Amino acid sequence: MQTLELAGLRARVVGPADASRTVILLHGFGAPGDDLVPLAQYIRVPARFVFPEAPLELGGLYGDSRAWWLLDLAALDEQMRTGKIRDRRNEIPEGLAEVRAQVRSFIDEVEARFSLTERQLVLGGFSQGAMLALDVALHRDAAPGALVLMSGTLLAESEWLPRMKQLAGVPIFQSHGKSDALLPFAIAELLRDELRKAGALVEWCEFAGGHEIPPAVLDGVAKLLGA
Repeated sequence: MQTLELAGLRARVVGPADASRTVILLHGFGAPGDDLVPLAQYIRVPARFVFPEAPLELGGLYGDSRAWWLLDLAALDEQMRTGKIRDRRNEIPEGLAEVRAQVRSFIDEVEARFSLTERQLVLGGFSQGAMLALDVALHRDAAPGALVLMSGTLLAESEWLPRMKQLAGVPIFQSHGKSDALLPFAIAELLRDELRKAGALVEWCEFAGGHEIPPAVLDGVAKLLGA
């Protein structure tokens, strides 16, 4: 494993040096920077995996907790206690534009360092990382070769929907747990439907669990990357 710093983000790189495909995966809110690194050994494909750390350090949680943007933890706690579905479609998180710009620069530096074309790049993430991956893909001049959206949700609808047509023809693997108490399953289905309406090639994976990455999801990602 190699550690790099690109565009101000520390990243871990795993995989063969001559890989024809590079997968950038963004971790979720409150996770350590290396949270998704173990996935590389379970997704058995000859790809290079790049795992950047989110720039924000969170105090008062546990260990090395990081975030791409801050959340309203009081509202999140209330949602967990009451079970009330929180629809984030109209939310544009504070700090999203800034971290989008940083991740876009990070991707540019990854492409330059490893001499990649856009088609050789796969962008994705889990939870908050999945939301950011999609947001970045929608704001880049060229679409990535594929997207991996694990347990994300629909945000910034007014900004995202008009841009979705640029993902027409892009393979997307999207997964979500039916019992997800953090990001409602029904909103994930809406996101899937909007992506398909725009012409994206969405492979949908629903599972019985909650906010997690079960083996079926890893198998689905491997299938996407092996295509």
